[in-house]
Amino acid sequence: MIAVVLKKEPAIIILKTFKMKNTKKTWKVILLLVFVSSLQAQELPEMVQVTGGTFTMGNNDGDSDEQPTHQVTLSDFSIGKTEITVAQYKKFCEEVGYSMPEEPGWGWSDNAPIVSVSWQDATFYCEWLTEKTGTTYTLPTEAQWEFAARGGNSSKGYKFAGGNSILFVGWFEDSSGGKTHAVATKKANELGLYDMSGNVYEWCIDWYDSGYYAKSPIKNPKNTTRGDYRVLRGGSWINSASYCRVASRIYYKPDNRSNFYGFRVVSF
Repeated sequence: MIAVVLKKEPAIIILKTFKMKNTKKTWKVILLLVFVSSLQAQELPEMVQVTGGTFTMGNNDGDSDEQPTHQVTLSDFSIGKTEITVAQYKKFCEEVGYSMPEEPGWGWSDNAPIVSVSWQDATFYCEWLTEKTGTTYTLPTEAQWEFAARGGNSSKGYKFAGGNSILFVGWFEDSSGGKTHAVATKKANELGLYDMSGNVYEWCIDWYDSGYYAKSPIKNPKNTTRGDYRVLRGGSWINSASYCRVASRIYYKPDNRSNFYGFRVVSF
């Protein structure tokens, strides 16, 4: 009697038990089903559960828009273990007839993070994933992103996501060789999340406001006041270490695309 994986979707594994007399045939079926399951896992993001809690957001020793530090309380949510990959974004494009972004100079690699996507592109992906799975997916709020990057309730207070040295946890200007790298090849943070410092910048759902921290609500903050720019977090392969800090914030217009930013998703 053999239990094999028939279907794998985010945080869902369905098992079926088979009785088979032919051992060789049994293992062929298992290998085939595991291969199919692996493909399905590659095409959809793997999610990590984040238990809500209270943390200090921002950095009083950082840039002016990282101040003042303030207390934030978040509800439970799940966040992508990695940035959305080329393979995952390609699946979306194939299913809905959406155009892939302009290919970067180093070419496409399935396990590398998708790049050159606008905030709107990322939002369309979330809408597609929601319809496909029946679970609500969005871009993370700034607060969700920073809480997760800091390690959630298991945070050790690191400067970067997973450590105090960017060399071990993220791809940045001094280590990247001028390009992105496959996700999850550096050390994970306290929650088991990869590349939250470096590799590519990640879109957040919030509108950018340099003074938002002074007026941010305590519980589940999200800046919905319309502006000219959306927030990106985490730094990238092209940036110095300072931009890869967990508290660092930048912004771009939501229709802007560049080969140094992508996104990851949250669900709830």
